Amino acid sequence: MIKEKKYDLEDRLIDFAVSVIEFVESLPNTKSANHLGGQLLRSGTSPSLNYGEARGGESKSDFIHKMKVCLKELRESFNCLRILQRAKIYKDEKQASDLINECNELRSICVKSILTAFDK
Repeated sequence: MIKEKKYDLEDRLIDFAVSVIEFVESLPNTKSANHLGGQLLRSGTSPSLNYGEARGGESKSDFIHKMKVCLKELRESFNCLRILQRAKIYKDEKQASDLINECNELRSICVKSILTAFDK
């Protein structure tokens, strides 16, 4: 479960990935939960890994490209979480809502980071 807000993006992305793993592991063993859970597991853990790549980017355009990959994966995670929530495929409503909220905040941070990098 997502804990107190942190302001270090790398830590927040790692915490988000861990929360996604915990959420997916708690899903029921059904075709739809397995399908969406697998998709969420891939897209929800990817941003933390891609952010590490972005921080080691070889140029500003490389950083921006990798941050856009983070943003793409977060958008996919957000939509997957919303599908799971609307279909009520979860065991804990608060856990689902917390993940959606954190994912939305992380998307906003990534957008701002990309825009800031363009300005430099």
